[in-house]
Amino acid sequence: MGARRALHFVFKVGDRGRSARFYRELLGMRVLRHEEFEEGCKASCNGPYDGKWSKTMVGYGPEDNHFVAELTYNYGIGDYRLGNDFLGITLVSGQAVSNAKKLGWPLNEVATGIFETEAPGGYKFYLEDKEQLKQDPVLKVTLGVSDLQKSINYWSNLLGMKIYEKDEEKQRVLLGYADNQCKLELKNVGGAVDHGTAFGRIAFSCAKEELPNIEALMKKENQKILTPLVSLDTPGKATVQVIILADPDGHEICFVGDEAFRDLSKVDPNGDKLLDDAMAADKSDKWFAEKKMKKASA
Repeated sequence: MGARRALHFVFKVGDRGRSARFYRELLGMRVLRHEEFEEGCKASCNGPYDGKWSKTMVGYGPEDNHFVAELTYNYGIGDYRLGNDFLGITLVSGQAVSNAKKLGWPLNEVATGIFETEAPGGYKFYLEDKEQLKQDPVLKVTLGVSDLQKSINYWSNLLGMKIYEKDEEKQRVLLGYADNQCKLELKNVGGAVDHGTAFGRIAFSCAKEELPNIEALMKKENQKILTPLVSLDTPGKATVQVIILADPDGHEICFVGDEAFRDLSKVDPNGDKLLDDAMAADKSDKWFAEKKMKKASA
C-alpha cells in the first residue's frame, strides 16, 4: 500500500452566507476554491440531489498538506436534519476562540482550554485555545460508531489505518495514515448510528493504481460500495477517479486518485470572489420570501 492522505470532510450547508462567515471570520480559514455545478454529481458529492449546487473548499492552507472542509450547497434546500454520526472536528486555534468571543458566537468550555462551538447547521467544532500550529491545526474528525471493534477491523485491517490510541473504557480509538496528518477518531455512541439528512463524507487520496485494488478488496470482503470506480469532471479542471465506500455504520468514504486530485485542488486565488459573486447572484432566499414560502428541509 502506497502513501495515503486525509483530505477533507464534506458538510451540507443550508445557509451559505452564515456558513461562509463562520469558516472565514470565526475559524479564520480561507476559501481555497469555489465551483458551481448545474446538475448533481455522479458520485453524489452533494448528496442525493440532482439540481444546481456548489462546492466551496475552505481551510488553513493548500489542500496538498492541510485537512480542509468541503461545503456543499444545494440551491433550494434550506436545512438538513442532524444525526449522531458526525461528532465534531477538533482544531488548535486560540485566534478562533478570540474571534468567536468578538463575534458573540456561542462558546462552551467543555474542558480546560477546549471550547465547543457550532457551525451553522449544528456541526460541532472543538477549539483548543492555544497558539495555532505552524503545520495543519486541524487535529481530528470524530465519528460515531455502533460497534468499536467492528469499525477498527474495517478502518485498520481493510483500509490500512494505523491505530494511534485505543481506550476500551471510553470506547474510542484514534486512527490515521501518518503522524503529520489529521486523524480519524471513532467513538461508540451506544446504539445505532443515525445519519439524518445532513450526513457527510470523509475523503482520502491514494495512488490512482490502488483504486481498482480497493474496489476488488471491498467486493471480496462483501463490504458496501456506494459508487464503483468512476471519473468525475470539474469544468475547466482536472478529471479525477474516485470510489465511494460505506463503513459498517454507513459512513461515506471517498478515495480519489492522488495525482489528478493535486491538480484539481490547486488553490484558486479568485476563490473568495467566486464565492461572494455566487452568493450575491443567489436570489433563492428572496424568491422564497416573496412567495411567503420556506426553502425545503431535507
